[in-house]
Amino acid sequence: MIETKNVEPKLGTEQIIPLRQAHDLVRDLMKPNPWIYWLDFLFHVSLGWAAFVIALSTPFFSAWQLASYIIAVLALYRSAIFTHELTHLKKGTFKMFRLVWNMLCGIPLMIPSFTYDGVHNDHHKPDIYGTNKDGEYLPFATKKPIVMVGYVLLSIILPLLLVIRFLILTPLCYLAPSIRKIVWERASSMTIDPNYKRDKNAIRSDYNWRQQESAAFLLAMLVIMGISFGVIPSHLLILWYAVALAIFLLNSLRTLAAHAYRNPGEHRMTFSEQYLDSVNVPGNQFITALWAPVGLRYHATHHLFMSMPYHNLSEAQRRLVNGLDDNSLYIKTIRHSLRDALIQIWHESYKFTR
Repeated sequence: MIETKNVEPKLGTEQIIPLRQAHDLVRDLMKPNPWIYWLDFLFHVSLGWAAFVIALSTPFFSAWQLASYIIAVLALYRSAIFTHELTHLKKGTFKMFRLVWNMLCGIPLMIPSFTYDGVHNDHHKPDIYGTNKDGEYLPFATKKPIVMVGYVLLSIILPLLLVIRFLILTPLCYLAPSIRKIVWERASSMTIDPNYKRDKNAIRSDYNWRQQESAAFLLAMLVIMGISFGVIPSHLLILWYAVALAIFLLNSLRTLAAHAYRNPGEHRMTFSEQYLDSVNVPGNQFITALWAPVGLRYHATHHLFMSMPYHNLSEAQRRLVNGLDDNSLYIKTIRHSLRDALIQIWHESYKFTR
């Protein structure tokens, strides 16, 4: 059981979280282990596509198809979330891992890594986080609850929008270069703010983004042609959509549980305010990791140490809870479960807009 140590927090100052002591406690946890990345990703992406093939080849609505579908969703969801790690790995490293991730996961799911690269890094910049320039932030707690419902329901059409982006808009950008700027700004980023405009220089590592979008186009075109010529069963598209839909639904709920979303966006938040606006859901190491995989259940801790590899966040959480002289503010970010986090933001939204 987590207990708050009996020290009065210093509210309203940048010292409310003892950052120097926190850094000292986790200093040795900042180096990523390539073996963990490779084994984790390759196991789950292989499991996911194997389950996908089984679901494709078993009778409709059979127990085998349902079981393999669930496995495919959870395994591919975990594989897809590695795009978050890619944005934080040191620039110029893990190049082969990035390539393999795109080939086995990013491109087949129509979410190549360039759609998150750079954009997510802005989310961690102190001057941008929680403001109107942050594409990964909407002040849900200050809006009507229906806005959150709409955000989650957007997942229903998101797979179709991604197919349109790469199958139709990609060739149009080359046939009519004048629309490239619009597509880059409005249809090339995985964000939650529909008004977000991507900056022309919003690239950190994926300078080969044109090759990525071309590969996504070619794969989509090959699938369409394969179905047209009877080489690929047409229900492959239905299954792909069902898997992608479930992945995006899970991720939308996880996203709602990742922050408190209390800042209306007009002013810059202090570092401490940014941390306290983030959420940790340690939960059960098996169940919680299904909906918040690859370390994302420690999202507030991640915002303290954004370069820390996902496989060390659990240990960092343990050390900070037990080792800080004053952990009272640190543990304020903790929610007990996904349900707890969603209920809290829903109640805040309802109360704020009454």
